[in-house]
Amino acid sequence: MNRRDLLKSFAVAATSLSATGFSTQLLAAPTVQQRCLVVFLRGAYDASNLLVPISSSFYYESRPNIAIAKPSADPLSALALNADWGLHPALRDSIYPMFQAGEAAFIPFAGTHDLSRSHFETQDSIEMGQELGGSRNFQSGFMNRLAAQLNGTSAMSFTEQLPIIMRGETKVANVALQKASKNSLDDRQSKIIAQMYGKTALEKQVEDGFAVRGEVVQNMKAEEVTLNNDGNRDAISTKGFALEAKRIGKMMRDKYALGFIDVGGWDTHVNQGGANGVLANKLEELGRGLLAYKAEMGSVWKNTTVVVISEFGRTFRENGKRGTDHGHGSVYWVLGGGVKGGRIVGEQIALTANSLFQNRDYPVLNEYRAVLGGVFARSYGLSASQMQQVFAGVTPLDLGLV
Repeated sequence: MNRRDLLKSFAVAATSLSATGFSTQLLAAPTVQQRCLVVFLRGAYDASNLLVPISSSFYYESRPNIAIAKPSADPLSALALNADWGLHPALRDSIYPMFQAGEAAFIPFAGTHDLSRSHFETQDSIEMGQELGGSRNFQSGFMNRLAAQLNGTSAMSFTEQLPIIMRGETKVANVALQKASKNSLDDRQSKIIAQMYGKTALEKQVEDGFAVRGEVVQNMKAEEVTLNNDGNRDAISTKGFALEAKRIGKMMRDKYALGFIDVGGWDTHVNQGGANGVLANKLEELGRGLLAYKAEMGSVWKNTTVVVISEFGRTFRENGKRGTDHGHGSVYWVLGGGVKGGRIVGEQIALTANSLFQNRDYPVLNEYRAVLGGVFARSYGLSASQMQQVFAGVTPLDLGLV
């Protein structure tokens, strides 16, 4: 079999092991101590029921069926954060204790000034992190540019395909963890491919790709045995986020300084629910996964930052199907052992009918590039000129979170 036929047979590209969900691009171990994971909630989650504006009577008028009750002894009521804001009760055992311990903060009225309200367009825009209205480079994501400023810091995208946010000149590995254990290449095939690229310019990349794949597959097999013994397979049935978070935590703790994962399914137009229901279940899963990530990071948690973002928020008023539609401003989360949390930060306004953007949404008062730029600058001690390489034309907003 010649080289061309072998490539067709295995469907393996020179720089990607697409059959296994692994990229062969791999960097050295982190040269910085700080870890940062960005979690992207694709579908635009309803931030108004996550961070509940408990002091706004207009909120309760606008959501007669799905509002979260003001804090009380009822376990289904909001968890008080301060006089104006409460937290969804689904996060009582996960994110709420982090907030109380000063390891979690929330930034309301955050997001992009992109007004398309299109999931895909806005996601792409955010991931690029480039100025609106100018030329767009879909091969340059802001986390790739950040990695370039960190002098060889290794980065991993925990996704099947390399997303825009991680594309660029810096080499970044990617892996879809849920598919990693279903390896379609056996040892014999792997050896043939490795030999084929021996003594070529791609030899090191191919070797690194197989090394990453082997490491993750072995870790996953070991964890699956443990889960079977404990009878704790519910973590997998809840879209696997809790299990994924544990695996991500191990890899971030041991090898990678920058990480990215996206979690889908947040587009709740119909029967969203309030304290119970679809959104509540998703928030509980997400919180449980983030708690598992924290636990897996161990002592490194004190040098870890997790940022949770979404493409936009949702309409402030519920719709006729007891759901919410595409909105504008959102709420970002910042978690970590070194985070100066226990606070709601950034520019804020009282929520009334007159303060809504276009009479329907949260306004964007804390532009996402400025917010993230402030977090990255403080986390890594980056200069103003370095931050311009990450977010051109932006003055970082220092909210004192790290």
